[in-house]
Amino acid sequence: VQLVESGGGLVQAGGSLRLSCAASGSGFRFNDMGWYRQAPGKQRELVATMSRGGSANYANSVKGRFTISRDNAKNTVYLQMNSLKPEDTAVYYCNARAVRLVEYNSWGQGTQVTVSS
Repeated sequence: VQLVESGGGLVQAGGSLRLSCAASGSGFRFNDMGWYRQAPGKQRELVATMSRGGSANYANSVKGRFTISRDNAKNTVYLQMNSLKPEDTAVYYCNARAVRLVEYNSWGQGTQVTVSS
C-alpha cells in the first residue's frame, strides 16, 4: 500500500489550503481514510476521517473550518482547510485502512502545513 500526499505549504492566518492523498495497492480496498497531524513536541492527533460510505468525523478544533471528502473511484481523500490558524501548523499525515483479506493501517510520509500569524 502506498499513500502519496500533496498540497501542504506556507499560508498566512485566515488563508486556505487543500491537501490530497492518493492511495494505491494491488487488490486492496480502502475503508476509512483520513488525516492526522503532529506539531513539534506534541503527539499525533486525529484531524478528520471519512468512512467509505461518506460518514465524516472531525476533531473539535477543526469543526466548521476543515472539510474532508473522498473519491472512492480514485482512492483519494481530500482535506479542505479554511480559516487557518497558527495552531494548525503541523505535519499532516494521511491514513488509510487498507483491506486485502486482513486490514492494514497505512500512513503517508507527511506534508508540512505552516500557518504564519
